[in-house]
Amino acid sequence: MTPDELQAARDRTAPDVVVGGLRVLFCGINPSLMTAATGHHFAFPGNRFWPVLHLSGFTSRLLMPSEQSELLRYGLGITNVVARSTARADELSAEEFRAGGKILTAKVERLRPQWLAVVGITAYRTAFGERRAQIGPQERTIAGARVWALPNPSGLNAHWTAQSMAEEYGRLRMAVAPGPLTDTDRD
Repeated sequence: MTPDELQAARDRTAPDVVVGGLRVLFCGINPSLMTAATGHHFAFPGNRFWPVLHLSGFTSRLLMPSEQSELLRYGLGITNVVARSTARADELSAEEFRAGGKILTAKVERLRPQWLAVVGITAYRTAFGERRAQIGPQERTIAGARVWALPNPSGLNAHWTAQSMAEEYGRLRMAVAPGPLTDTDRD
């Protein structure tokens, strides 16, 4: 992908990977330019979402971003707090996060996932006004879904390794279903 192709993807959106009744709806901060250009979530090569999802036991094999629809077979989906793509999350305003939190709440009301996993603690804090929230399960529910704040898998989040992220994602995975998740055993 050329730099011009990436820049042309600025402010685009990426379609959600969702169906009703998911076990976990993973919610990224916003699409990267690579995600908007390809239509595949967490598509930037340095992003660790797909390896961490596999290492934590959510998927039986490492999926590529282009295989994102396979998540539905595991009862998993993907959306974002803010829909528009940017090169960096710090290009988003607090107002955009708060508006995104309202849109996300309506989406959760409609889709009824068991868990909403927000992938990025700052995005969660800003979108939902939870300034003291920490990584892990949250007290609040959103439209009936339990909430878990996870570390952002971006390569820019250097103080979390793939292994330490996998451990945190694994805690959520065990809360979702203590036994192994398979691609055919949706609730």
